[in-house]
Amino acid sequence: MKNEQGFTLVEVLLAAFITTLGLVGLLAVIPFASFAIGDGYRLSTATFLAEQKLEEARHMPWSTIPNNDCLGVSATATSPPTVPAGKTCTLGATTVNAGGALTWFADQGTSSIAGFTGYSRVVRITDCGATACSGITNAALRKVDVTVTYRASNAVGVSSFDKPVTVTLMVAQR
Repeated sequence: MKNEQGFTLVEVLLAAFITTLGLVGLLAVIPFASFAIGDGYRLSTATFLAEQKLEEARHMPWSTIPNNDCLGVSATATSPPTVPAGKTCTLGATTVNAGGALTWFADQGTSSIAGFTGYSRVVRITDCGATACSGITNAALRKVDVTVTYRASNAVGVSSFDKPVTVTLMVAQR
């Protein structure tokens, strides 16, 4: 029996204790990893919703011949876009006169974006001829800002604050 080797009870208990400490350390990281994955998902969704509205704005008619402006301009930083004075918007069978609200850019609350409850979206359009846009003053440019807000959560999963995501696009008159 001299040549038989094995582990003593003390060595086995010590190895089990060290392994347990390592696993407990890993368990402490799980809530933080779960939070990061969830927040990343919500951030990606908010960015998708903003980019979706930017694509819609990019394809809106805004031309001088014929004089058709369906992109519009926000009168203030807190108001949705409307058709500018002296212009009209004709989009398919819809015609909106000067000063009229462009329903496709209306503010959307947390329950009005189909399939995305908890997300809100606002569109603001700046006329770069009246207000410089990122240092550029040009009447043939407009800056489109889309802000999507969602309820973020902290590391323990409690919804704690609204987190906005803003995506910007410059649109040239066609």
